[in-house]
Amino acid sequence: MHVNRKAAAVGALALAGTLLAAVPAQAASAPKNDGAKSVCKRLPKIQERVDKAVQRLNGDTTVLGSVARLQQRVTDAKAAGHTEIYTYLNDRLTFRKSLLPTLQTRQADLKSVATWCAAQPSPAASK
Repeated sequence: MHVNRKAAAVGALALAGTLLAAVPAQAASAPKNDGAKSVCKRLPKIQERVDKAVQRLNGDTTVLGSVARLQQRVTDAKAAGHTEIYTYLNDRLTFRKSLLPTLQTRQADLKSVATWCAAQPSPAASK
């Protein structure tokens, strides 16, 4: 019986070693698809969402979410002497102002993606 336990232990270790050796091979394999098809499919809605956000941020003081409206609120809070409110709103304004260049860069990137997607053969043509 002592021999059978040793054989079982060696077998178990061999099986564990095989399984451990197989795990890195699976983890190292990257996806074969970069998701270009799905990006091209969702592109119109992504562009619409980014365009609406840029338009909202560039709006005047009557547009909810615009930089100008938040700037007016910051000015009003400072004039009223509401220091805590001023600080809070000013921090939000700083972030919102930094968001605009990011979205504008994304708009330019999406135009490049749209050009690339238009140059690809349609899925119906490949069938």
